[in-house]
Amino acid sequence: VQLQASGGGVVQAGESLRLSCAASGRTLRGVAVGWFRQAPGKEREFVAASSRTGSGLYFSDSVKGRFTLSRDNAKNTVYLQMNLLKPEDTAVYYCAASSSIITSSLGMDSAYAYWGQGTLVTVSS
Repeated sequence: VQLQASGGGVVQAGESLRLSCAASGRTLRGVAVGWFRQAPGKEREFVAASSRTGSGLYFSDSVKGRFTLSRDNAKNTVYLQMNLLKPEDTAVYYCAASSSIITSSLGMDSAYAYWGQGTLVTVSS
């Protein structure tokens, strides 16, 4: 499966952005999709994930309550809605997918087989 992440940009603190992860090559039904981010000089970290069934949604503590995930099966796309953005959310955001990942591994980047190219989010104070 090929993933295309988009929607990044420059916003001010408190504003919102919606990132998209569009898939091609196969349907995202039955596929877990995760979002990770990497800030300059830092390691890549888990942000959010949707389980293979789509019924389980998981968020890191740093974004819980501000970010949401949704799927549009017709468009074969997963969205990461980011609200109340903070300067510390500034990073390159990546989406990843796996058709075999187990729930307990959703937060592990090494568990995902497919990755998008990343989209830059910059939040100014």
